[in-house]
Amino acid sequence: MYKTVQKFIFSFFIFCTINPLCAQNLSINPTLISHYKNNSDAFLGFDAFGYSYQIKNNVFSKIKGNELFEYKNVSLGKITKVDLQNPLKMVLFYEDFNSVVLLDNQLNKMTEINFSQHPTPIVVTAIGMSTQNQLWIYNTLNQQIGLFDYLKNEYKTVSIPLTEPIQYYQTDFNTFFWIDKKKNWYSCDIFGKITSLGKIADFDKIAIINTSQYLFSKDNLLFFRGIDKSSPEAVSEIKILEKTFDNFYYKEQILSIFTATDISNYKIVTP
Repeated sequence: MYKTVQKFIFSFFIFCTINPLCAQNLSINPTLISHYKNNSDAFLGFDAFGYSYQIKNNVFSKIKGNELFEYKNVSLGKITKVDLQNPLKMVLFYEDFNSVVLLDNQLNKMTEINFSQHPTPIVVTAIGMSTQNQLWIYNTLNQQIGLFDYLKNEYKTVSIPLTEPIQYYQTDFNTFFWIDKKKNWYSCDIFGKITSLGKIADFDKIAIINTSQYLFSKDNLLFFRGIDKSSPEAVSEIKILEKTFDNFYYKEQILSIFTATDISNYKIVTP
């Protein structure tokens, strides 16, 4: 009972804090389209070809029906992050060993890079696929965002040094998004232009949709926020069936909710 009341109070507080008018209780009601069991340690999402990607016992796998591809690299330790933007060239980041592995669509190793062996001192704590055979990287030694050409083994910085630690980051081919410890949201393009995108609400998990929209969870409640001129700080609660969940994934109007045992996929239309 206490947790239910606490969740209600938090939901009301978030809405009223971000939208002082409290004109109406905004909500989004997604449509459940599929539900099945999950036995992975970390479910990573889907691609346009219907393959699912997950990690179990530190083994990265790709599955569709009876098709199964796996990749493991014991020598590099735990997989820190996976970038699935390009299903023909996936990025596995092993932060403990300052290394990255690129895989093809059958999870064969294409390239392995140890940044500690580069002539320029590089310690990577954030990484993602960019354009033209390049990787986004955040180098903690100079606190700058850079681009690494994995074919030429060349590294260049593109941003000025960041003044606050990164709490969360997300990349696409052309943009490096990040949220700092003070909940300030920024983007950096491939030319190094940094744009302030606003202030982010407190969150447990977050997924950036674009430069003005994001989803976030807090205390097992899920919200959508869209920043526009007509309603610059409107927040909508997303009414999912799950009372608790471990994580969520959003891509092209499909919202996937992950629990320890199940995966639910919803069709969602954002305002």
